[in-house]
Amino acid sequence: MTNNSILLEISVESASGAAAAERGGANRIELCANLNVGGVTPNAELMRETRVAVRAPIFAMIRPRGGDFVFSSEEFSAMKRDVEIAKSCGMDGVVFGILHADRTVDVDRTRKLAEAAKPLPVTFHRAFDETPDLHAALEAVIATGATRILTSGGKPKADAGVSVLAELMRAAAGRITILPGGGINADNLQAVLKTTGAREVHSGLGTSLPYGKSGASEFESGVRELADVLGGMLRQQVSG
Repeated sequence: MTNNSILLEISVESASGAAAAERGGANRIELCANLNVGGVTPNAELMRETRVAVRAPIFAMIRPRGGDFVFSSEEFSAMKRDVEIAKSCGMDGVVFGILHADRTVDVDRTRKLAEAAKPLPVTFHRAFDETPDLHAALEAVIATGATRILTSGGKPKADAGVSVLAELMRAAAGRITILPGGGINADNLQAVLKTTGAREVHSGLGTSLPYGKSGASEFESGVRELADVLGGMLRQQVSG
């Protein structure tokens, strides 16, 4: 990647999917199980298998179940164990988010997980979009020690939340990376990036290719379409 390029993160739920994403031009992999429920923690075998399959950085989802992001003490203990497993399996980062019952960020427990994850970077996932005040949540997540926030700007899809994403980028002021994600595809990618000014972007291609139902070559082609859009934007920057 050059200094002017934009990082493309792709979420997958298999080693073959990760390899296809990398062939298509993904710069980073978010590894999950069961993307149909938004992703849960992959098991150690899948982490190790994927680590062998790709050279790109892999960020592992740490989420004990689908549903809400208010976790019991037992679930929190499981998340701490899973962070250690992710580290032992050669993951390059972890992805999680914990909320209170009122849907505000649970700073204390999220910070404890972030501390346990060190030296791996932490992405606070789209639990962020369920918080009642995104700007307050931004400051809370920064206080946890997380390094990026995956967000659609509080909307179901990032292209509907671009104005809020742009506001979050300005408010973050370089203190944390804002990672737009949610419904991003080749048709809306350029508009999302131009409006927000983001330097990283996340897609699972779920709006284009149903999770678990597309073949490796089809998924690779879908990722390549995204990468081609980013390449075209880079060429425009250079020529301009």
